[in-house]
Amino acid sequence: MPVRIEEFESGDLPQAPSVPLQVITFLYGNRNKAFTRSEIAGAIEEDPNTVGTALSRLKDRELLRHKGEYWAITDDHDRVEEAYDLHAISDRLDDEDGGIDPAAWDDAAPDRDHPTERD
Repeated sequence: MPVRIEEFESGDLPQAPSVPLQVITFLYGNRNKAFTRSEIAGAIEEDPNTVGTALSRLKDRELLRHKGEYWAITDDHDRVEEAYDLHAISDRLDDEDGGIDPAAWDDAAPDRDHPTERD
């Protein structure tokens, strides 16, 4: 969806749920069915190639099942809930403390390897 140039310039852009989260939400809500990539993309109104990438990554995390052209949520619903509870907690903590600043993290890192990493 297009945004006004003022929103673009200011960085005040809409925050939609990520494609993987949309895929998980859709498939979890329809856990008694399996869908093709195109059907999922159409249902969540996202690009099929982006959906395809999300599907592969979610399958690698064992959150989805894949047979032929069809995709379905894993039977292990606890695994899905745990994965997305952790995601929600991480987001909340980032909102509270601003997240991890990679430069500050690097600055705080020791200059030498940990003893367990030495030869």
